[in-house]
Amino acid sequence: MTKKILVLTGGGDCPGLNAVIRGIAKRARREKDWEVYGSIEAFNGVLNEPQEIIRLTGKRTAGIHVKGGTILKTTNKGNPIKFPLPQADGSIKFEDRSDELIKKLKALNFDAIINIGGDGSQKISKTLFEKGVPIIGVPKTIDNDLSATDMTFGFQTAVQIATDSFDKLVTTAESHHRVMIMEVMGRDAGWIGLHTAIAGGAEICLIPEIPYNINKLVKRIDSRYKHGRGFANIVIAEGAKPKEGKITAGKAEKGSEHVRLGGVAFQLSQQLKDAGCKAEIRETVLGHVQRGGTPIAYDRVLATLFGVKAFELALEKDFGRMVALKNNAITSVTLEEATKDYNFLQKDSYLVKAAKGLGISFGD
Repeated sequence: MTKKILVLTGGGDCPGLNAVIRGIAKRARREKDWEVYGSIEAFNGVLNEPQEIIRLTGKRTAGIHVKGGTILKTTNKGNPIKFPLPQADGSIKFEDRSDELIKKLKALNFDAIINIGGDGSQKISKTLFEKGVPIIGVPKTIDNDLSATDMTFGFQTAVQIATDSFDKLVTTAESHHRVMIMEVMGRDAGWIGLHTAIAGGAEICLIPEIPYNINKLVKRIDSRYKHGRGFANIVIAEGAKPKEGKITAGKAEKGSEHVRLGGVAFQLSQQLKDAGCKAEIRETVLGHVQRGGTPIAYDRVLATLFGVKAFELALEKDFGRMVALKNNAITSVTLEEATKDYNFLQKDSYLVKAAKGLGISFGD
């Protein structure tokens, strides 16, 4: 009897998503009696009328591991437990559509669901599993902020993109005797920022976990100048904040549960000027270039291994789990463990200590 598995990608896009999809599909074809399907834009493909569900054939998944984005598309406005519904007055009302979703999944006769996504997506996986859905999670985020896995695919590609950009800013900063501020993603975690700062040789690295003192930053920048000549390069994570202040954020887009981060580079620039920094300052916000493009080899391999493992968990009917990388081995953890703790960068970690040993200032 033919069995059916449904794959979906939710939350922000991430280099390596297509490699996971391909890994699942190729491993499933080895079993002969499995068919793999994809839901367009996470669970929206199931909830929409008409439904948007496609067969993930060999032809459709061939060679996609080198492509950025996701062939299944994605959304951060499709949480079935808190689904955004536009109202006549233009406002948004959130409604629990999980029971409706489960009913539709049963009608489609899927034997397993693989939900590829970050912290929010795996919380959805956990809730659906508790309601009886045979679901497995695959961790996805460029932010590396899932604590139940040592690494998430997409992170290394984002760091590589950020480092390549930072290298270019170093040369122009040196040529013009300027201070260059480069803003990177990461939301509430500083993993991308700190890895980029170490790889690129930054003088200053500002991350959410360590609030900064603006006067200490001015002092550090001044030490880099003599007779008006010198330069300094700063990496700042989008969730960084001063000791006396708050995160720079805009309102969430309609239908989204998250505030929109970004613009902290310009805030820092003004703070430095107000605090008496005399050097010319320029700002660069990398934004979504960190999410796009071809995944590097590491992320292709990790994503593929995650995909193969996810299907094998489905084969064993070992549901309610998320695949993970632990001590250089591909394993799995319960969805409860997967969503228990946010993966903040610890202030006393060797990564932070090593950065300070290199002379990188955190402004603390």
